[in-house]
Amino acid sequence: MALDMVLRDYEAAGRQIRVGMVGAGATGRAIALQLGTPVPGMRLVAIANRTPGNAERAFREAKIHGWSRVFTAREAESAIARGVPVLTDDPSVLTACEAIDIILEVTGTVEAGAAVVLDAIAHRKHVVMVNAELDSLIGPILNEKAREAGVVLTNTDGDEPGVAMTLLRYLRTLGLKPVAAGNIKGMVDYYRNPETQRAFAEKNDQDPRKVTSFADATKLSMETTVLANATGFHAGRRGMYGPACSDVREVAERLPAQAMLDTGLVDYALGAAPHTGAFVVIHEENPLKQAQLAYYKLGNGPFYVFYTPFHLPHLQIASTIARAVIQHDPTVAPLAGPVCEVVTVAKRDLEAGERLDGIGGFCAYGLIENAAEARATDALPIGLSEDCVLRCDKKKDDVISFADVEVPAGRRADALWREQQRRWPTQEAQASPPRALAEAAT
Repeated sequence: MALDMVLRDYEAAGRQIRVGMVGAGATGRAIALQLGTPVPGMRLVAIANRTPGNAERAFREAKIHGWSRVFTAREAESAIARGVPVLTDDPSVLTACEAIDIILEVTGTVEAGAAVVLDAIAHRKHVVMVNAELDSLIGPILNEKAREAGVVLTNTDGDEPGVAMTLLRYLRTLGLKPVAAGNIKGMVDYYRNPETQRAFAEKNDQDPRKVTSFADATKLSMETTVLANATGFHAGRRGMYGPACSDVREVAERLPAQAMLDTGLVDYALGAAPHTGAFVVIHEENPLKQAQLAYYKLGNGPFYVFYTPFHLPHLQIASTIARAVIQHDPTVAPLAGPVCEVVTVAKRDLEAGERLDGIGGFCAYGLIENAAEARATDALPIGLSEDCVLRCDKKKDDVISFADVEVPAGRRADALWREQQRRWPTQEAQASPPRALAEAAT
């Protein structure tokens, strides 16, 4: 039965998918606002946030009233059973709570986000990651653990990887051959920083570092890496081509044809109308089919662009929740190991002894790179860069490698990344993990 009908029947029967959300920043609050409508057949029953006041704000803005502060999973179960939403500063309360069916991981963090996902999987809960930072770094190994546990781990519809993947999967059901997919991006400036983005962030009630990652190509690279890992498509070059287009349909003519046919491409259209959403390029070589597509105003081919002119994470996540719980269908998840990574590139001249400040900071930006090339150069993933200390000077726009840094000891994300490399070693990285990570592990 179609999802909308199933959810309607759930609602009529007084049965709902019970959603727990970890993270109550700008994105989390927007999701809470939508789920508080409420969406038929599902309810937001719990929020965990390290600052309880932000979780209270999310409930309040969503007009979800009468919540209770809880400290244990058992307290949460009792409250939810009585129809009382719960709030906590401890994510493990939600991941262990038997009254919650699915966890939304909306922290946008790597280290803390990984802990939430692993704990949810250990408790046999489905997880939606609204977290390209985490997914682009260690999504493949997390997905492998979810599969072993028999649960769904997925990125979300509404963010560009999910929008593109939903469209791509639909086109495949029509017998079409997708050869490229990606984002529609308004601007890219590698050198934006939290200071240049502060006014925009404050105007839109967002975090300056998060907004910086949107502008400096890091988030774009993370999202297209998630898409690459889910499709098997490659990046045509480090950072992609990003052709300037007045309309997204021009992207089919601006990307290299042979690369699309050889490996498939993830990329982006810069400045293109409709200025938001995601696209998929298909290839059709049959002359009669080309004539039909031309008749229906799709152009002369052999490459044709389909696109979705919106991306609305706070709205479209409801579809991902329902697909995961009811159909056990991930909206977008890795096929296997990493196809692409996001490497760390110096945003300015950096000196030995400087401590890198991670995603959306002053020190570095992230660019998508094919995994084989990234491992051949020992590149440091941007998701592991925070708090690494430089061993040597680096020039602006230099790729920073593991050999260039001292990695902090004891981080869970580093261990998971090493496990991922062992599980899917590239040809250039068969023997051992990078030196700096090996040292951090001792």
